[in-house]
Amino acid sequence: MSRSPRARTRRRRALTSTAVGMVVVAIIVTLACQSVSSSTVTEDDGVLPDGTTAFDDHFPGVANLDPGLLRALLDAARDAADDGIALYVNSGWRSPVYQNQLLDEAVAAYGSEAEADRWVAAADTSAHVSGAAVDIGYDDATVWLSEHGASHGLCQIYGNEPWHYELRPEAVSSGCPPPATVGAVLDHR
Repeated sequence: MSRSPRARTRRRRALTSTAVGMVVVAIIVTLACQSVSSSTVTEDDGVLPDGTTAFDDHFPGVANLDPGLLRALLDAARDAADDGIALYVNSGWRSPVYQNQLLDEAVAAYGSEAEADRWVAAADTSAHVSGAAVDIGYDDATVWLSEHGASHGLCQIYGNEPWHYELRPEAVSSGCPPPATVGAVLDHR
């Protein structure tokens, strides 16, 4: 059974309107991301170049980590190296400006503050801003840390972020607490 010419025209207009709407939304999101990411955060704000390790303490993103966290990270990095694993630091300490830029980018990408908050905290609650958190790069390193991190007091804190580690000194003797589940209060990313 074929549709009438009028029904086909209405359907074509509806599909065209939907497609145009989707393109407009994509353009708005792209422009929002470009304007946010055009902010000038630098290494002084904690931006780390690819290939940064815990030993690269000439970068503020590593040097400004909490001293206990940095010591534990260096010890873990030495042990991981013995196993042929490099612990790359994707992110460590961040300035409030950098943290808020990341939050703005997440809002633009995810479409709402509520969804963005699942992944990025505001500067006033982020453990990165206080230097108490580190994000580790590459799967082999996060797997190694999930197996050996507790012996250094390094624990994965959030179930949805296998790269995010914080210092929990008590983990050396009692093991890491279970990571918080998505949907739990995640206020320190």
